[in-house]
Amino acid sequence: MRAELGDDVLGDDPTVKRLEAAAAELLGKEAALFTASGTMSNLLALLSHCQRGDEVIVGDKSHTLHFEVGGAFALGGLGLRSVRNDERGRLDLGELEEAIRSDDIHFARTGLICLENTHNRCGGTVLNEDDMTAAATVAKSRGLPLHLDGARIFNAAVALAVPASRLVREADSVCFSLCKGLSCPIGSLLCGRGEFIERARRFRKMVGGGMRQVGIIAAPGLVALETMIERLSQDHENARFLGQGLAQIPGLRLEPPPETNLVFFATEGFAIQAFQERLWAAGVLSLVEDYRIRMVTHYGIERADIEEALERTRRVAAGMA
Repeated sequence: MRAELGDDVLGDDPTVKRLEAAAAELLGKEAALFTASGTMSNLLALLSHCQRGDEVIVGDKSHTLHFEVGGAFALGGLGLRSVRNDERGRLDLGELEEAIRSDDIHFARTGLICLENTHNRCGGTVLNEDDMTAAATVAKSRGLPLHLDGARIFNAAVALAVPASRLVREADSVCFSLCKGLSCPIGSLLCGRGEFIERARRFRKMVGGGMRQVGIIAAPGLVALETMIERLSQDHENARFLGQGLAQIPGLRLEPPPETNLVFFATEGFAIQAFQERLWAAGVLSLVEDYRIRMVTHYGIERADIEEALERTRRVAAGMA
């Protein structure tokens, strides 16, 4: 509330500038750009790396493909060409090679390869340094930039006990969310080379993301980078405890066991939508994603809360048996 403010569109909000500098340093990149959301950060990355008519290679379970409203198509004139994600969220390297277009006048130009870490639809799974390097080697061999949707990159870094900068050093650009595990109310950061960020800044203004005295929402980001990263391990421990409890409830099956702070489970013997609706009625909040229910542990969720949620979930499952 006491953040020093300026006009960020004109580049003179000191709190935003401090946040962008801190984010860039933390991830080992030249510069960073504060945006309203991870979806905006990903869109700006695609627009800044590519030209209209290009194809962007993404995983078939990626957030960009499924949950970003087709912004690449509608606003960028870009095609999304999907490659199979395995159960850990890695791209199939053989399919990746095949998906890259050759230099033929009949084909759209491949403009970018995208990865995701942690991987949401694969269960909050983590890509390690070798996974990142393997995909980056393919990208570099074909002269293509690599963008990482790192919405939860600090969850991945904490899970692997390595600095986030090591996980993203092979990426030409990376974004991360402030409003997920880092617990801020709003915001995302896009990081990369200085020239790339200046291009993204222009696109941010174009899509309506140029905000004025935005230091008031950037200030929590500074608090988060200083105080919220190391405690993510608590969320991971709580997620494992939640997963163990859910696995003991008849009719529920973990899909997969949690690695970070996302917990997915499927139902056996009763309809998943009806089960989720009854959970909500019992005060246990969750989302249905495909054939699974997703729960998330985060700051403010303590062990006692999870024990209570598990007890209510047991009662709901017993009532549907």
